[in-house]
Amino acid sequence: MARRIYHRKILGETKRIKRIKIILKLFVFAFVFFVSFCLLLFFYYAKDLPRPEKFMEKQFIESTKIYDRTGEVLLYNIYGEEKRTIIAMESVPEQLIQAIITAEDRSFYKHHGIDYRGVMRAILVNLKLKKPAQGGSTITQQLIRSSFLTLNKTAERKIREIILTIELERKYTKDQIMEWYLNQVPFGSNAYGVEAASQTYFKKSVQDLSLEESAILASLVCGPSRLSPYGQNKDRLLGRKDYVLEGMAKQGYISKEEAEEAKKREISFAPKLVEIKAPHFTLYVKSQLEREYEREYGSNFLKENGLKVYTSLDWELQQLAEKAVEERAKINKNYRAHNAALVALNPKNGEVLAMVGSKDYFAESYPEGCTSGKDCLFEPKVNIPIYGIGRQPGSAFKPFVYVTAFQNGYDDKTIVVDEKTNFGLWGDEEYIPQNYDGKFRGEVTLRDALAQSINVPSVKVLVNFCGPTVQESIENSVKTAQRLGITTLRPPYGPAIVLGGWEVRLLEMTSAYGIFATEGLKIPPVTILRIEDADGKIIKENKKTSQRVLGINETRLVNDILSDNEARAPLFGFNSSLYVKGYDTAAKTGTTQEYKDAWTIGYSPSLVCGVWAGNNNNSPTNKKPGVTLSAPIWKAFMSEALQKFPKENFIQPEKESL
Repeated sequence: MARRIYHRKILGETKRIKRIKIILKLFVFAFVFFVSFCLLLFFYYAKDLPRPEKFMEKQFIESTKIYDRTGEVLLYNIYGEEKRTIIAMESVPEQLIQAIITAEDRSFYKHHGIDYRGVMRAILVNLKLKKPAQGGSTITQQLIRSSFLTLNKTAERKIREIILTIELERKYTKDQIMEWYLNQVPFGSNAYGVEAASQTYFKKSVQDLSLEESAILASLVCGPSRLSPYGQNKDRLLGRKDYVLEGMAKQGYISKEEAEEAKKREISFAPKLVEIKAPHFTLYVKSQLEREYEREYGSNFLKENGLKVYTSLDWELQQLAEKAVEERAKINKNYRAHNAALVALNPKNGEVLAMVGSKDYFAESYPEGCTSGKDCLFEPKVNIPIYGIGRQPGSAFKPFVYVTAFQNGYDDKTIVVDEKTNFGLWGDEEYIPQNYDGKFRGEVTLRDALAQSINVPSVKVLVNFCGPTVQESIENSVKTAQRLGITTLRPPYGPAIVLGGWEVRLLEMTSAYGIFATEGLKIPPVTILRIEDADGKIIKENKKTSQRVLGINETRLVNDILSDNEARAPLFGFNSSLYVKGYDTAAKTGTTQEYKDAWTIGYSPSLVCGVWAGNNNNSPTNKKPGVTLSAPIWKAFMSEALQKFPKENFIQPEKESL
């Protein structure tokens, strides 16, 4: 009996051991199967995943930035859907990094890519609230998701996300991952990365952010559009900002007192604007860049490759120019002149220092009540210095004719007779020009004729002193203007050209006058000094050099006449708008037929400025000449601008050599 019981026990124990072994085998099999399945799943989904190393190779989409000549004033950002400025992590204030960690991933420096506690916590919160109110994604997961994966919420995408997250954490340091994140994360309003976000919302570099502003940026990460300060949920954004500040205090990054003080401080957001400075100039530069790069590299090249464009613009002079145009244009409306423009260059190197294409780029389109651009007295967006076709220069063209005569051996003492003169048939009509005042003065010198802008003597200079025949004289004067950079003159030509009867551009006219300032040396207008790629390597640099197009002495003679305040006084007075006290300046006005265009172009040895005033639709002003409409703008600008330059005087011509 006892033996039977013993055998039963042995048999039972053997069966139990067998069952345990079977269970263990099943468990091992299940474990191996699970591991194998996971590995197969890993390799299946990982086979097409991008390598984490691609972060080292990845070229972030970065906007092209157009700066003034110093590189300190940002004029414009050329961007597509992503406005971005890459910044090193050491340049990001610690409090912003802490705010982002607090808002997005408090265990960032502790986990290995996946925060399992965070995932479970998010699941419990979502179950409790019965809606997806909280996520469990780490900063590394967010980086992977935004860089390599689609936004479709599928199990397959989540598996891919986890695999690549683990790989990224295994191969790179936390600081490197954080730097990528800081430059990649979207903040809304097309701003990607913390620097672009800081500039967009606060108009300052990320390095200058306050504690509460840092908390604002950290708050935007979870809902850039939903929490935009420019939308309907600004209060929710401010509430989340307070939540982040409280979290920073709990994490020990800041004290409770600091958090409370930051919560109370008012936050001032930058206005939501298309930010552009010196708009006519800047958009002209943009069009140059597009012509140069987009044909070869495509329409997105400027929007995505982070070029830095350093222009010739002097921001201080630009502000002076805008002020001068704006203030005087208000007065000119009383004379039915509804628009004005100004351009200023350094004649020694051709660099465009200021450009104002209209009195107010930001004004409402067609503000004078017209219904289409061609009928408007004032079109804000048209850049008159560049695209103002159809403008005649009036007497501002005369110096090109006089310098041609000086090249032929005549000088300022040469006498012509100012009298009623019939210059024959031109265009089926007899050409009998009149002086501005209807009077004739008899014998006058070329100095007085040019300085006082007397018409009849000027026509005689054109037809008699610039070549062996009338036609050759006219053609020689046209060639002089073209050699100085005037590209818009079209035949047939006649004697009225000396009185500005052909079309020109303000920029070309101003640049041409700059050749007088340099005593005959021509450098075409320069707007771009250099262009750097995203790594700071110079890919283009201005290397324009001067070319002699006029002789020294004839240009000195023009300078001497146009700066002779006494010679022009009979017409303009001794203290006119062409006279800048304390500076040696030369100037010439121009008024077209029926008073449609009013010009003043003047210069010193170091600065040349051209001003136009009138109406976009070429309608006449209220019979006011250039000295009334454009010269006050010129004087207002030059009086201030010349203070930035060392005083220089024109060199007197050598009289005996003429």
